[in-house]
Order: sequence, then structure tokens, then C-alpha cells
Amino acid sequence: MKIFLAVVGLAVAGALGAAEPAVAASAAAPLPAFTRTLYLVRHGNYDDARKGDEEVVNGLTPLGIAQARLVAARLGGMPVKFTSLTSSTMTRARQTAGVVNQSLPGLKLQTTPLLRECLPRTWRTEVTRGKSPAELEAAEAQLNAAFAKYFAPAKDADQDDILVCHGNVIRYLVTKALGVDTRAWLGMSVAHCSLTIIQVNAQGGCKVLAVGDVGHIPANLVSGLVSGRDKQLVAP
Repeated sequence: MKIFLAVVGLAVAGALGAAEPAVAASAAAPLPAFTRTLYLVRHGNYDDARKGDEEVVNGLTPLGIAQARLVAARLGGMPVKFTSLTSSTMTRARQTAGVVNQSLPGLKLQTTPLLRECLPRTWRTEVTRGKSPAELEAAEAQLNAAFAKYFAPAKDADQDDILVCHGNVIRYLVTKALGVDTRAWLGMSVAHCSLTIIQVNAQGGCKVLAVGDVGHIPANLVSGLVSGRDKQLVAP
């Protein structure tokens, strides 16, 4: 009997030992890794002649509406099921997002002040002359909060999010995604209704796929580039 029990004990121990690698392998199995892809659209060309509340004035020009329709067509033709559409609260961004929403009616358009245009610090101090340190810090706090919210890793499934906002906002967020000094944001230029695409992996790392892409806009309809050649690119 003692011999029999000893044999049984060895058999059970052997079986448990054989199961241990499977259990360990199961415990070590990686969790599904989802990707968040952000499609940042700068608003279209707008009428900046009027002064006042920018959630009321400074709407799109006819050129801006045409640009918005072109970027909307490009987004609508992508083999992607978009999961969200969010806009700055400013008029020009809301109107651009509204045109995009017409091509993607399944999305609910949301707005947020986190994506409003603002002026963060830059190496080119002549640009921020007249702004107080508190104003510059408030702009950076706003944009850092936007990055923390919208560039967080996807948790339950792949996400494809459209953000319609502004030139300064997009350029600052690109520097954040690249992990470089954010004061370098003025080293880039993004045209009206251009497309910037950034992916965020499961660990929070970012990959910039495109910055200021205007391949969907004919050359004679491009505007908003900050350079000496800008006047040559703006349609009459």
C-alpha cells in the first residue's frame, strides 16, 4: 500500500509539474495591444476682419468651405471606421467640423475648449512679445491637458479620432508627440484643412505619420502656410 501511494504521489506531482509551464505561459500572455490614431485637421480659411467673441465671429470664407469639403471627402474615403469627431469651440473650427460631419454622419460632433487656438511659448520670442508669462503658461497648460486627454492609449479597441482645431494647437501637439522641446512648434507650418496623422501605441508611445498634408487640396486652393511663399499659394 505504501508503495502504491508513493507511486500515485509521484504521478500527481509529475502531472502538476507538467501543467506549470502552461499556467505560466497563460499568465504571461500579453494583453491585446490597441492603437489610437488621431487625425488632426486645421480649420479652413476664415474671415478674420471682424473682432469679438471667436465663438461667434470669424466664420469660414467660401474658400474655407471648399477646403473643408475636400478634407471631408478625403476622410470619408479612407478605409477607416472613425470613432469620434471633436472640434475646438471656435467658429471656424466648428464650421469645418460640421462639413466633415456631413461626410461622416454616423459620428456625433463634440466640442471642447481644450482645442481652442492659443499662443504657447516659442523660441521666437518676437512672436510672443506682449504676452505675459501667465498667459503663456495658461496656453501650455491647456495644450498639455489636451494631449493628456486625446493622446492616451486606447484601452478596449482600436480608436480612430478626428480632432478639428488650429495651427498653433496642432504644431504644439506634434512636438509633444515627438518628445522634443515644445518651444520648437513654430518650426512647422500647417495649411488650412491640412491633415496631420499621429498614432499612439499601447504603451503611450507616438509615431507621427503625416504633418500638414494637403494632398487632397489643389495647389490654387491652398492657404494658411506661414512662409514667404504663402501669397503665391493663396487662391485669389
